[in-house]
Amino acid sequence: MNSNEDRAPLFDALLQHAKRKPASFHVPGHKQRETAYWAEDASIFRELLSIDLTELSDTDDLHQPEGVIAEAERLAARCFGAEESCLLVGGSTSGNLAMILGVCQPGELLLVQRNVHKSVIHGLILAGARAVFLSPEIDPDSGLALAPSSATVEAALDRYPLAKGLVLSNPNYYGQASDLSSHIAFAHERDIPVLVDEAHGPHFGRHAAFPMGSLSLGADAVVQSAHKMLSAMTMGAYLHLQGERVNRQTVRQYLRMVQSSSPSYPIMASLDLARWQVQTQGESLFNDALAVSDEIRTALALSPIQVLPLQGASFGWRGDPLKLVITDATGTLTGFELRDELESQGCLAEMADDRYVVLALGTGTRAEDGEALVGAVGEIIHKYGLQKKPYKENLSHSQIEYQAITEPPYSSPVAFTRHSPKTESLVLEEAEGRRCGEWIIPYPPGIPELYPGEEITAAAIHRLKQWRLQGSRIQGAEDQGLKRVRVIAEE
Repeated sequence: MNSNEDRAPLFDALLQHAKRKPASFHVPGHKQRETAYWAEDASIFRELLSIDLTELSDTDDLHQPEGVIAEAERLAARCFGAEESCLLVGGSTSGNLAMILGVCQPGELLLVQRNVHKSVIHGLILAGARAVFLSPEIDPDSGLALAPSSATVEAALDRYPLAKGLVLSNPNYYGQASDLSSHIAFAHERDIPVLVDEAHGPHFGRHAAFPMGSLSLGADAVVQSAHKMLSAMTMGAYLHLQGERVNRQTVRQYLRMVQSSSPSYPIMASLDLARWQVQTQGESLFNDALAVSDEIRTALALSPIQVLPLQGASFGWRGDPLKLVITDATGTLTGFELRDELESQGCLAEMADDRYVVLALGTGTRAEDGEALVGAVGEIIHKYGLQKKPYKENLSHSQIEYQAITEPPYSSPVAFTRHSPKTESLVLEEAEGRRCGEWIIPYPPGIPELYPGEEITAAAIHRLKQWRLQGSRIQGAEDQGLKRVRVIAEE
């Protein structure tokens, strides 16, 4: 290992600055000390304040890095396999916004995975882009949405050869990672850049147990949330760049716009330390969390509370062992109810939907966490008298229906603007041919059926009627019963 890689240059510089205790006549106003009027409980901030600094001669400038921040970014690029890396203090959101703005001018077209994070949609809005949405594959065993198939990507690339980029999200929130190698190859054959929101995969490729990361597969721009599974503070993320298809100077220009001009030095230092930890500890960094994952899976193997497998039989997806997705296979408890029961037992989950609870492990996970989870599940099983049933028998009807009615594989172009147009309400059956004026998102699986500005086709109306008949929960729509839908008003 290069001796420089064994350092955390930004964090070291902040510590050295704090030790000197200079008289501060710059922001922030706390002057790196606990102020006298703080309550006793607020003293928890005391140590952190000493490194909560601003742009000084020894602390560098995130928006024009030349010193320790520049070195921290070079080390991050070397660690994660990029040609250039940027520290993000606005989470993966800021990286998604910047990479979209960096490749797309107003009116230009992007091919976008349909089931993406809202920050990707916000990027399309800010860019004034047109988007062709690519339908995801639906895993028949879990009912969850994956990435689009490589065939869908290839067909869309052939149909829209002037697209300025392919935007993908991998893994999904449940830790299911699709193999993107063909997707990336098809795009690169046409010299089209691939942008990947890999927020939940900063650890990918760092251990044999994890799926491969998108950078190693050749993606041009990849965003990773270092605070999700690594040890960085909340809002700490990386944007990695490689190749010549994305103009790095333009992306950095937009990062200056979408990130604060007063970036958090503690967050940046935590990114420096998270990289240092990955680089110096290697695979051993994840051994505790992987051991807990294995123990929980073993303990629940014969339990009515089931854990999703780590391999997809149908589409070849690979699961992240640091994401444990559990469900009550008896159908007694919804995902929301199971989450609440776990919380009452002192175990706080990452998220839940109607069927599943997602438990996120990380570098800080320890054996006692696994023991607490297994104990809590045992208490819940006893409380409700749960008895195991075959897992697949309880796949929700709405999820099975979704995989049967998802057509076509990609949408017609949807124009995004920064201004919300006037809308009006129509009976659903009368809305064919009009442009949707609201988000309509059945949840789960959380895949938008319609985006604002998207044409409402006969097929879309058919799908919405299916959701309506099933009584599914709908996010974004004014009429949750889907009898009416808001459309863009005609002038």
